[in-house]
Amino acid sequence: MLRVAVIGSGPSGVYAAQALVQQETVPDVRVHVLDRLPCPYGLVRYGVAPDHEKIKSLQNNLRTVLEHDRITFVGNAEVGSAGLTTARLLELYHAVVYCVGAATDRRLGIPGEELPGSYSATSFVSWYSAHPDAAANGFALGARSAVVIGVGNVAVDVARILARGADELLPTDVPQPALDVLAGSRLRDVHMVGRRGPSQAKFTTKELRELGALPDASVVVRPDELALDPAYVEPAVSAALPAVNRRNVEVVRDWATSPAQQRSRVIHLRFFLRPVEVLEEDGRAAGVRFERTLPDGTGGVSGTGTYEDIEAQLVLRSVGYRGRPLPGLPFDPARGTVPNAAGRVLRDGVPSPGEYVAGWIKRGPTGVIGTNRPCAKETVASLLADAPELARRQLPEDPLAVLRESGLRLVEWKDWKAIEAAEAALGLSLGRGSVKLHEWADLLAAAHRAAG
Repeated sequence: MLRVAVIGSGPSGVYAAQALVQQETVPDVRVHVLDRLPCPYGLVRYGVAPDHEKIKSLQNNLRTVLEHDRITFVGNAEVGSAGLTTARLLELYHAVVYCVGAATDRRLGIPGEELPGSYSATSFVSWYSAHPDAAANGFALGARSAVVIGVGNVAVDVARILARGADELLPTDVPQPALDVLAGSRLRDVHMVGRRGPSQAKFTTKELRELGALPDASVVVRPDELALDPAYVEPAVSAALPAVNRRNVEVVRDWATSPAQQRSRVIHLRFFLRPVEVLEEDGRAAGVRFERTLPDGTGGVSGTGTYEDIEAQLVLRSVGYRGRPLPGLPFDPARGTVPNAAGRVLRDGVPSPGEYVAGWIKRGPTGVIGTNRPCAKETVASLLADAPELARRQLPEDPLAVLRESGLRLVEWKDWKAIEAAEAALGLSLGRGSVKLHEWADLLAAAHRAAG
């Protein structure tokens, strides 16, 4: 028998576990999927927008994998804690696959970024997704205007949630405290700002179009900014774009040439503006100063020395994710990844026996959810090639018993189902569907009630 620990229960971790039990090269592989949170599914639970029910339904596919008879989910198991070090894992398992994602956000590196009222989009997403690490923060309460810096899908999600009415989010699993704050929001203007043009934006067309489908928000685009994008004014340049970029330009063109609709909120799509400072008033963020940019002919942009201030009492940066070091593993600070070769962890350039990575911590924060499947398969192929040597090590009979003896209060599958039941009961009491618990204490209390 080959015993493998997969660290992380998001898509990359679940896909790695699935590849391990579906292969036929090595018989009788047993997989423990460990997660530091009490709940499985990673960014599918805590990163997908609550109004994206179709994508959130991917949880059902991940659930099927985690219920496989040779896969065991183990929550509330944080690598780096006293009882669960990377060295300890190698004593308990023949191989360990780290699928810990990219948990931090990139910084802007501009003055005022740390002011109250200025946050990462990651923290905002965690808040409305009920992540137990999220600060209890009234992000939108009291703000009249918000600036979202970035033009990727996360920025679109954030702008859409800000522009939605709370009643539109009532059928979702948004935690009640966040829903109450959004219900009291005074926001009227949401500015989503990119330093380049629409032809180079990272959002997908489906996400972009959703902004124009909001029932009580209009989208405004400035034709003079679109005219700075060569793909907007030169048909030959537009024709040479990838299909998704070309469609994005077409959607934005339609908005720019359509009359503005009278709605409660306005989403302003702004382009060719680079943030240089978060402005301050009374010790809080009061707006963002941007420098006008122009295409430099090489795919980038250059500054023009012309500046514009946009008022905002809420500033959210959405300029990408970044991996962070895991205690006991090597780390490449320049790339934000664990050094590896085809998923094998490299220590001083040499493969470390039994240690592997998959997902964003392996390749960086690129691709969509489905990209994690081939990435995981590559890592698993490396692990299986090493399996004959790895399987020679003698291990304790029950690694979970060893972890419990070290003081860890593990959350197993029956405990997770108890959390789900508690969330369903909470939603019922509020006259809603299932509503997520957002406090560590509540999650663990629900889990351990199942354990008696």
